Amino acid sequence: MNRLATAPSSPPPLATAMVLAAGRGMRMRPLTDATPKPLLPVQGKPLMQWPMEALLAGGFHRFVVNTAWLGEQIDEHCAAWRREQPGCEVTMSREGADFGYALETAGGIARALPMLAEVFWVLAGDVYVPDFQFSQASVERFKASGLLGHIWLVPNPPHNPSGDFGLGADGLAISRAGEAWTFSTIGLYRRELFELPWCEVLPGNPQGTAEPLAPLLRRAMEAGRVSAEMYTGLWVDVGTPERLEELNRPV
Repeated sequence: MNRLATAPSSPPPLATAMVLAAGRGMRMRPLTDATPKPLLPVQGKPLMQWPMEALLAGGFHRFVVNTAWLGEQIDEHCAAWRREQPGCEVTMSREGADFGYALETAGGIARALPMLAEVFWVLAGDVYVPDFQFSQASVERFKASGLLGHIWLVPNPPHNPSGDFGLGADGLAISRAGEAWTFSTIGLYRRELFELPWCEVLPGNPQGTAEPLAPLLRRAMEAGRVSAEMYTGLWVDVGTPERLEELNRPV
């Protein structure tokens, strides 16, 4: 009799980045009636592929991508893209298939939390920021800080002149400030931020609670637990067909 026991298979490594790709993209209609916004092409490749390739370049190879509207198209794209990237893992969090609607940002992160590492990136798959560097050094600094979140702010675009959050001289984000900057959607977070007492949505979000991120961030900012920095490189919230057309004009 063979007495050699087969070792149990270890669980897959937890993801170090979450790409938000569940939105409907109403302002982009009619383009998004047949194509999900993160798959609209910018300079020859799908919009969401830009940050995913930048993450790979920074040494981050494990992703969670959430989906809702036309999610099967994003599934197919991610499966094909993953096959071309040795060592890359992409796990889907199918909010539309599971609940019939998108869970908004905090709700979507809570849904994916069991698949995410202790510290992880979050970024929107519909923002074009081709030169941003997702660095291991940023992750290590954030880990050492003991804070719950670190976000990147950008100069206010014409469509958001009042900004979102302030930035103190001490490097902490300010919930409400006289001078505010726009949240880029790029952030580093600790799992703790999406658990009690900060977040009331249960990990895994079994109820399918749709919850925005801004109120959660503001609570943590008011407790001095979120830092921030400015990013002044090219950043475009591709929110209208006109902005997409401008990005795709020949240089």
